[in-house]
Amino acid sequence: MSSPVVTIRETDTVLAATKLMKKNEIGCVVVVDKSGKPLGLMTERDVVRRVAAFDLLPSKVTAEKCMTKPIATIDPSSNVTDAAKRMREMKVRRLVVVQGGKVNGIITSNDIVDITPALIDVMAEKSQIAPVPKIKEAAPLSGYCDRCGSWADELKSHDGQFLCDDCASDTEEPEEV
Repeated sequence: MSSPVVTIRETDTVLAATKLMKKNEIGCVVVVDKSGKPLGLMTERDVVRRVAAFDLLPSKVTAEKCMTKPIATIDPSSNVTDAAKRMREMKVRRLVVVQGGKVNGIITSNDIVDITPALIDVMAEKSQIAPVPKIKEAAPLSGYCDRCGSWADELKSHDGQFLCDDCASDTEEPEEV
């Protein structure tokens, strides 16, 4: 999140808000009441749609008339995934981080995009699997041959039967030349 957050009072003008946005090179300001409680958010888009599109004077329109409300908020203990999900669910690009009724910070979709490469690297590292140990070959099976009945220390499986070396070699097909 970004902190501190640039705020304006609800009674300030849109002109004052846009000057703050330009000075701080940001795309929004949080509108607060006298006690600092967040009331809304004013974005560049709000200014275009609610002031410029109606040919209103920014020096005559208050922040209260231009802001988007209710404000989309999130708790500071939330993680990045929670923030991204909340933005998607609410269809917003900014969440104001509020703690105890006061503005603590702001997180934007750009903030999430900025840290995404690092998150991908962390996930890639965590997902690497340790080398798979070689499977031990089973000990040879000893017993009586299913075909000739003689004892063999090592039987071979062939067509559902366990055969001694002699019987197994008899069943092999000759190679074509």
